[in-house]
Amino acid sequence: MISLKALPNQESGEVTVLFLRRYWLDLAGAFFFTLAMTLVPIAVGGAIRLGHLNIMEQPFWGPTLTLLLSCYMLVVAVITMAQITDYFLDVWIVTTERVINIEQHGLFSRTVSELRLNQVQDITSETSGFLGTFLTYGNVFIQTAAERERFQFKNIDNPDDVKLTIAKLVAEAKHRRGDASVINHEEREERVPSDAIPSEPPTSHLT
Repeated sequence: MISLKALPNQESGEVTVLFLRRYWLDLAGAFFFTLAMTLVPIAVGGAIRLGHLNIMEQPFWGPTLTLLLSCYMLVVAVITMAQITDYFLDVWIVTTERVINIEQHGLFSRTVSELRLNQVQDITSETSGFLGTFLTYGNVFIQTAAERERFQFKNIDNPDDVKLTIAKLVAEAKHRRGDASVINHEEREERVPSDAIPSEPPTSHLT
C-alpha cells in the first residue's frame, strides 16, 4: 500500500489534496453477493428437509455433498475477498503536481500509473442513473493531449466537486510551469536576416 507521507518520486513541496476510492455502494454489492451465495446451500438444504430426503445420511452422498458444500463456500469466500481487496486498493491520489492511479487486479496484481497536472487538457464529470443522481456519485475523466487512454475515476463520491478541485490544481500547475519555463530573451542571440544586409553594387571595368 502506498503511503500518503511518502509517495513514489515525491517532489519537494508536493502535497496530497485528494484521496479517492469508489463509492461505498460498490463495497455493499460485495456483501450482498456473499449473502446471496450463502443463502443458496441453505435453500437447498431446506428443500431436502421438506422433501424428507435422507441424502445426508447415506454413506456416499452424505460425505460427497459435504465436500461439495465446503468447496462452494471456499469459492464464495475467495471471490468476496477479491472484491473487498479490489475495493480498498483501487485508489486515486491527486497532489499539487500529479494524479496517481492505483488499480488492483485480483489478489496479487496491480497497476500504478501517474499523470502530470500540467499535461491535462480536459476534465469531464459524469453522473448517470437514478442511484448516481440521487446519491451524487459518478465518474471523472481526465484527458491529455497525448495519444493515450484517459484517466477514469470510477464511481467516486461528488464527481462535480472533484472535477472543480482538479481543474483548479491544473490551472495552478500550468501557471507554475509557465513561470519556470520563461526564456530570457536578453540572452538570446540576435540574428540579422541575410536579405537585410545591403549587397555591394556591381563594379564595371572599362577597357
